[in-house]
Amino acid sequence: MASTKLDISELDFDAIKVNLKNFLSKQAEFSDYNFEGSGFAILIDLLAYNTHYLGFNANMLANEMYLDSADIRANVVSLAKMLGYTPSSAKSPVASVDIVVNDATGTTLSMDKGQTFTTSVNGTTYNYITNEDLTISPVDGVFKFSNVSLYEGTQTTFRYTVDEQDPDQKFIIPSANADTSTLKVKIQTSLQDTSSTTYSQVTGLTKLSSESNIYFLNETDTGKFEVTFGDGILGRKPQQGNIVILEYIVSNKSLSNGASTFVPAGSIGGFSNITVTANSVSQGGSEPESKESIRFNAPLQYTAQDRAVTTSDYETKVLSVYPNAQSVSAWGGEDDETPIYGVVKIAIKAASGSTLTTQTKQDIISKLKEYNVGSVTPQIVDPEVTSILLTTNAKYDAASTTKDSETLKSDVISALTTYNSNTLQKFDSVFRYSKVVKAIDDSDTSILSNITTLKIRKSFTPTLNSSLKYNVYFRNALYNPHTGHNSTMGGILSSTGFKVNGSNFEHFLDDDGNGVVRAYYLSGATRVYTNSTQGTIDYSTGAITINSLQITSISNIRGSASSVIELTVQPSSNDIVPVRDQILEIDIANSTINVVKDTFVGGASDAGVGYNTTSAY
Repeated sequence: MASTKLDISELDFDAIKVNLKNFLSKQAEFSDYNFEGSGFAILIDLLAYNTHYLGFNANMLANEMYLDSADIRANVVSLAKMLGYTPSSAKSPVASVDIVVNDATGTTLSMDKGQTFTTSVNGTTYNYITNEDLTISPVDGVFKFSNVSLYEGTQTTFRYTVDEQDPDQKFIIPSANADTSTLKVKIQTSLQDTSSTTYSQVTGLTKLSSESNIYFLNETDTGKFEVTFGDGILGRKPQQGNIVILEYIVSNKSLSNGASTFVPAGSIGGFSNITVTANSVSQGGSEPESKESIRFNAPLQYTAQDRAVTTSDYETKVLSVYPNAQSVSAWGGEDDETPIYGVVKIAIKAASGSTLTTQTKQDIISKLKEYNVGSVTPQIVDPEVTSILLTTNAKYDAASTTKDSETLKSDVISALTTYNSNTLQKFDSVFRYSKVVKAIDDSDTSILSNITTLKIRKSFTPTLNSSLKYNVYFRNALYNPHTGHNSTMGGILSSTGFKVNGSNFEHFLDDDGNGVVRAYYLSGATRVYTNSTQGTIDYSTGAITINSLQITSISNIRGSASSVIELTVQPSSNDIVPVRDQILEIDIANSTINVVKDTFVGGASDAGVGYNTTSAY
């Protein structure tokens, strides 16, 4: 007797169709049917499509039930909400400025919230506004508003009247580009009674009561944010006829990052002779938090439980309060080369803009205070960049390509640029030598091989005309195969030039292979050492100390004026590991890339031409 069981183990369309045919062909009623050349084929296709569709839908539905695999943003946000995580909204760029009103008179001067200033970035004009009322008194007759934060965007106010008869009433922030960090929530008693109470966003449930004036903030399935209030047990519940007032700034996000010149769009207190000086360019403008970021941060914040105990907690909190952060590294101050106890240090690499301004750092620290445990003090430091200098000699088969050496060199540079941006330039991104060598070989099929060596470079900013000690930390072991290595040729350390007190000669630094840093100047090609014990170099840790060096001027570097002195060393390993606040990047512009024809393969009649992207200083 023929089997009547249908094989349901397959989900692929063609396999489903075959199983249906096998099942029907074994039925007595259809034993003589041709399932390929009849109308039955259409019905089988329809059944297979329907089964395949339902299987795919079930698979997608299952994926959307888990934070790790969900793809639809609304589902990612909903799953994160169950962990107590609220995604970051779009952010306005913020600039810090000093505003001097030159023709002001009187004993005080006020600048209202919403005072407008304009700037232009890439030919487009943007409005920047103040987000609070400010009042000052003159100092020595000068009316100066110091360190004023200007936010890009438009001040917006939206009102709702509480209707207890509407069970579906929602308090939605209408704009998808609203910066919720600027949100101010008030509840006015009624249309007749204009007295109001300011509500604060909830940060924890342990201290809430029925009288707490708090609100909750959540992203809806449309990407907009919703404000909700307490239920009368955890937080005060709004009453019938209350008016909910939402004030916030609608931003153009990152488009005006980097603005540095601001012009007042009107008078301040009736006075129009105004000078605006930027203390920092605008920065921090960003898109709403991405799905990938939500997936990464939500479990971490849940683990932290609204407190910062471990360094990972601080990294997560910084990403939450400062969405413009591309990468964050936190560590205990006791782990520094010079230990500082009771401090957690935080390095932040911004996704847009340069290093963080003093005002931005203070704002982040202020937001972190509520999560601090005990007497731990957060301290934000700038990232330290360690540049990797490559010397690459690549060979290619001229018979297998129509490209010349210069074009292939551009391909190599493009491959290194991609590796730089995709793999490096984050705190935890390790430079893997084998990956870089492979990227060079893979930049074009005609490239046969490459020999690449590397050095690493850091810089420090000296204080001129002061005898000071300087520490530079490479935090990677340096090459020193034996005591006294390369002593007569200057060891493995080299520096850019500078002048010292009491000498008109341009000085440089090297090492003696025994852990001692020396200062010298050149007499022709001969090194004349003026201090053979200028400092120390620890080959095992990469720490360089320069003792009591009084620098009077700094030499140009690669033809341009400089305020820093560069130190270049040879590492012990070809793999470079960033530690704490270090960020690694390949300095492509100052690396040496040579591309030549391989004379040992067919079609190469000459040795080709090498191209050097830089010259030694």
